[in-house]
Amino acid sequence: MSARYAVYFSPKRHSPWWEFGAHWLGRNEYDHSALPQPQLEDIPPAELARITAEPRRYGFHATLKPPFRLAATHDETGLLARLRKLASTLEPVVLSPLRVATLGNFVALIPDTNHAGLQALASACVLELDDFRAALRATDLARRGNLNLDAREAELLALYGYPYVMDRFRFHLTLSGPMESSAASRVGHALTESVSQLNRGPALSLDHLCLFVERTPGAAFQRIADVALSA
Repeated sequence: MSARYAVYFSPKRHSPWWEFGAHWLGRNEYDHSALPQPQLEDIPPAELARITAEPRRYGFHATLKPPFRLAATHDETGLLARLRKLASTLEPVVLSPLRVATLGNFVALIPDTNHAGLQALASACVLELDDFRAALRATDLARRGNLNLDAREAELLALYGYPYVMDRFRFHLTLSGPMESSAASRVGHALTESVSQLNRGPALSLDHLCLFVERTPGAAFQRIADVALSA
């Protein structure tokens, strides 16, 4: 099977945080339609389109269970049923306030404080769904092996198919692809006021899990289901 699935968090459709993120990236992840990106004083439209190209394919999201192919014994219907079962055991986590941060060579939104329960929730998504994940292919291992992983990250890659999970997880809503530090500074400056305004509104809560799918290799990820947390 060539499709890949992922469990993400993305704000509710048409909520203020979703409108911000979807327009920033320029894509509606539900139907792949293009959305107008903001007009910015310090970032020309062509540059904004370029620096958001990589995250645009994934949609505005934070990763909980990284993309994976389904094991041969499982299908999409079963995965969604398991996701609903998992969601029934999890409690919502308040994320706001968020702030703009540079993580390595990309820009993202991260919680301004360490919210209780967030790490455990993300770990549960990795562990409780892992039997649905097909083993990584040799090409996947080779590609991810070039990430200069430390010993713990290499161990997590071998165990769960991705190095930045469990104790190496850091919640973030991605806003850019790789860029130079000077460009990251301009992006941060351009976003500061919008994020401040959003933080003054209703709090953003991680109160649902989102199932995304990449139907064919290299295709844009589509948001196909939201499942409310109901513990």
